[in-house]
Amino acid sequence: MEARLILVTGGARAGKSAFAQEWAQALGDGQVSFIATAQALDDEMRQRIARHQAERPPGWETLEEPLEVPYTLSQAQGRVVLLDCLTLWVSNLMLAEREVLPEVENLLAARAETGKTLLVVTNEVGMGIVPDNTLARRYRDLLGAANRRIAEEADVVYLLVAGIPLKLKSL
Repeated sequence: MEARLILVTGGARAGKSAFAQEWAQALGDGQVSFIATAQALDDEMRQRIARHQAERPPGWETLEEPLEVPYTLSQAQGRVVLLDCLTLWVSNLMLAEREVLPEVENLLAARAETGKTLLVVTNEVGMGIVPDNTLARRYRDLLGAANRRIAEEADVVYLLVAGIPLKLKSL
């Protein structure tokens, strides 16, 4: 299998994670590593994380890492790696006062060095109203730039709308 970069984007609850998991399972033939960027900072988030964990196929390597995603990718054992999600990773980086776009470049470099297929799940947060505060606008802009940079390098890009995958870019 040729290594690929695949981006799966869309709105919240659009079916991105399930779609990406199905594709990762098919491509990885069971040799899949899952990089989870979510942090359980409250009860509601703990419940969301538990739901996502229950939906993952058994046998996948799970690597929970909110910040050091490029390094974690280089350590992943699977030949296919699913990063879920870029949206939370960008948020985590911002809250840790780290530069987002250089970290995205580090992720792309790590993927190229490992030769692994990487599926990246992200949200399109810039399709709604303009946020009413500086932090939210900065987040929207940085995530949009990160999504654009990953899409630029991606071999395949899907947009999920209401559970329906729309192919935006292909090999």
